[in-house]
Amino acid sequence: MFAKVKKFLNDVYQELQKVAWPSRDELIGSTIVVIFMSVIVAVFIGIVDWSVNQVVHILIKVVGG
Repeated sequence: MFAKVKKFLNDVYQELQKVAWPSRDELIGSTIVVIFMSVIVAVFIGIVDWSVNQVVHILIKVVGG
């Protein structure tokens, strides 16, 4: 069993040597893009949620409930 674990870890190590790791500048740039897009999507979802909430409240007042 330990031989299988050792072989697995060796295979993992060999595969990690094949990975094309990004440079520091690429990593920072990608991280900024992800954070920026996450903020944009969060604001958009917040605006849509608020708008739908307002419409539902208006409909409840008009229809009664």
